[in-house]
Amino acid sequence: MYNVVGVRFKKAGKIYYFDPLDFPITKDHHVIVETARGIEYGKVVVGKKEVDESDVVLPLKRVIRIASDSDASIVEENQQAAKDAFVTCLNKIRDHELKMKLVDVEFTFDRNKIIFYFTAEGRVDFRELVKDLASIFRTRIELRQIGVRDEAKMLGGIGPCGRILCCSSWLGDFEPVSIKMAKDQRLSLNPTKISGLCGRLMCCLKFEHDNYESVREELPSVGKMVVTSLGDGKVVGINAGSRTVHVQLFEIGKVKELPIDDVVIK
Repeated sequence: MYNVVGVRFKKAGKIYYFDPLDFPITKDHHVIVETARGIEYGKVVVGKKEVDESDVVLPLKRVIRIASDSDASIVEENQQAAKDAFVTCLNKIRDHELKMKLVDVEFTFDRNKIIFYFTAEGRVDFRELVKDLASIFRTRIELRQIGVRDEAKMLGGIGPCGRILCCSSWLGDFEPVSIKMAKDQRLSLNPTKISGLCGRLMCCLKFEHDNYESVREELPSVGKMVVTSLGDGKVVGINAGSRTVHVQLFEIGKVKELPIDDVVIK
């Protein structure tokens, strides 16, 4: 077992585990840690706890220190510098006539690297752009091409449901979403109805699908003969969302929607 704290570097980013050593770290503390990208500033979202070896990536990196007010000031300065770098990079992209869309710019805490996130339809030869940016900022430059889902996560927005996008507000990792999930939930297969701002299938189809799957295990399958309070019948449809069953009743010759508790398989 390993004693760890969970740290997040972005609002809805992935949670990474670090060794808290003997620091009095609690949830909502900000800490300085060493990552593969360099020294970073993050927020503790999971307090001290023990996890199995299978749940961590070894060797487990350590917390360097609890962040101070001066560290928070550095983060604010980096965020302002990133805005200025965004404008500079836009101008250079225009100068080189590159077919790419700049999405975001991020400085590492120690300013050892600047990361420029962009989208493009295909591969982009940005070698000259990197040289220009390196000569201006005098530090390591990384241009990272991202997908449309990552773009939506970074930029945020309001989804078709009227709420803040899941990916930009709380969803840490993207999971595969398939059209079968929409079919199982008996949703319209019109792409405009089941697609998010990114143009891909909505992420909520996945985590709602898990609930549908658990409920469907409790419901009788279509074609089963059942006994109800209204008489015997045959299941002709199910509604996992409302936990009801559509039954063709033999005695009255009609289809009735009945709660699951009123249906018993023969």
